[in-house]
Amino acid sequence: MAKAIWNGKVIAESDKPLVVEGNLYFPRDTVRAEFLRESDSRTICPWKGEASYFHLAVDGKENQDAAWFYPEPKKAAQQIKDHVAFWRGVSIKR
Repeated sequence: MAKAIWNGKVIAESDKPLVVEGNLYFPRDTVRAEFLRESDSRTICPWKGEASYFHLAVDGKENQDAAWFYPEPKKAAQQIKDHVAFWRGVSIKR
C-alpha cells in the first residue's frame, strides 16, 4: 500500500498508484479531498499536457502547490487522468 503523508496526516493511500517519470500518481478517489485547496497555478509538460495544482491544508498549515494533476492529459499520458501526484515535502511511503 502506497501512502502520501504531509504534516502527520495521510493525504492519499492506494494499492494501485501509477509510476510515471519516477512520480507516484494516486487515483483521485484515494486522495482525501478535505486536505486539498484549489490553486491557480498551471504548468505545461510537452508530452502530458497542462498540469493543475492543489495546495495542501492540514491542521492550520498550508503547503503551496504540493499536489498536481492533469485534468485533460494528452493521448500519450491518458493513464494518469484522474490521478494526483505529490511533491514539496510530501513523504511517499511504499
